[in-house]
Amino acid sequence: MYLYHQGKHTRQAHVGLPEGTYEEEHGRQGFFGPVSHIYRTHPPTDWVRFEGSLRPHAYDFNNVTPPDHKDAGAGRQRLFYNDDVVLSVSRRGEAMPHYFRNGDGDEVWFVHEGEGMIETDYGTLEYERGDYIVIPRVTTYRIHPRTEKNFFLIIEAFPEVSIPTREQKGLIGVHALFDLSAITLPKLPETYDERAGEEHVILIQREGEISSMVYPFNPLDAVGWKGDLYPWKINVRDIRPVMSHRVHLPPPAHTTFVMNNAVICTFLPRPIEEDEDALKVPFYHRNTDYDEVLFYHAGDFFSRDNIKPGMVTLHPTGFHHGPHPKALANMHKLKRTDEIAVMLDTFNTLHVAPEAEAVEWKEYWKSWMKK
Repeated sequence: MYLYHQGKHTRQAHVGLPEGTYEEEHGRQGFFGPVSHIYRTHPPTDWVRFEGSLRPHAYDFNNVTPPDHKDAGAGRQRLFYNDDVVLSVSRRGEAMPHYFRNGDGDEVWFVHEGEGMIETDYGTLEYERGDYIVIPRVTTYRIHPRTEKNFFLIIEAFPEVSIPTREQKGLIGVHALFDLSAITLPKLPETYDERAGEEHVILIQREGEISSMVYPFNPLDAVGWKGDLYPWKINVRDIRPVMSHRVHLPPPAHTTFVMNNAVICTFLPRPIEEDEDALKVPFYHRNTDYDEVLFYHAGDFFSRDNIKPGMVTLHPTGFHHGPHPKALANMHKLKRTDEIAVMLDTFNTLHVAPEAEAVEWKEYWKSWMKK
């Protein structure tokens, strides 16, 4: 394919838009593939109604009550899912009375609220607000919250999750987006929680079904380990976002984890682009190949109206989206962003569980309409 153009256009994407136009990006492979930019006389989000199921969605996960919120022995609540990933929420306030092992895939836990400790085959990991915790497939673990109020976003990746490779990072080098020395590993404890006289149960998930193994002792009794497969964590404060002072960078610049047919990106506070002609808000684009989920963790979400921490938006493949009118109008007044958000992009269609549909903000699609 060759680069062609007609009519009014820019020399550089997202910079110096022709007066009176709105730029829309139409690209493939999640911003990595062929791409064109269309310069329109109206924002592509100036719709007046939707018919059918394809539309933007928003959900308030603060109003989800997972089974483990009231019953320590119960599990998480699945909310979005496909054959590659499952996104769930846990709100447990007490330690798990059992151990758990996921035989289907790796898990990434994001700590939205709370602090405590995770007991694993490899030792214990302390966790706090803003932590990503990576738990490899078939690792045995047990969650011990220390706070009454807890909120975990859990992403299961089938079969595994990893960080971008050196080749995927390209020009930005091996120490971006975080130095590997910033990773925290488990610590082997000096003593174990024996709970003498009690049975120790491991619940094992395989193909969505739960089986159990029972021991007369704590099965997390390792006295040593070696290798390059283990649980680990990184806090968002130790992730250093890539920035450009002259052009707005696309989401792949913020990729934190990669998995089969999906990625997790982290959006963090950063200075706004300085170039006078640069677009300073996320550009209008079509979700050509990916469903896009954004979990809002903290801060002021300047490109979205009426969104608060703990809410989630789902922008499925097939329609345009971009900044709300107020964000577009005020973008030159901003000096920096003040938001932390977790994005899950999936190549295959995400299905929405009834428990998520029950907390949907049905009028979200109207939030782009000018008042």
